Amino acid sequence: MNDNLDKVNIKRKKLKFRSWHRGTREIDLILGKFADAHVFDFSEDELNQYEEILINNDPDLYNWITGKDPVPSDYSSDVMQKLIDFNLKP
Repeated sequence: MNDNLDKVNIKRKKLKFRSWHRGTREIDLILGKFADAHVFDFSEDELNQYEEILINNDPDLYNWITGKDPVPSDYSSDVMQKLIDFNLKP
């Protein structure tokens, strides 16, 4: 198997784990369900964007995703918009 593909798949698994094990149940559910639905389809660039999003603390993420606070320009990305849109689905 391609060495780069192995690294990407390991990164996908780590990001999925980190999404489900954040510390607050609300963010675990939001990020975990999003990761389940999207991480294994993300390109390497999208994985990097998502990894940058996960660096942030739970209260900030919750407020950005739910629209309580605007997303700072440093974290405004296609993946952040997908995350926001995913959370708005009924």
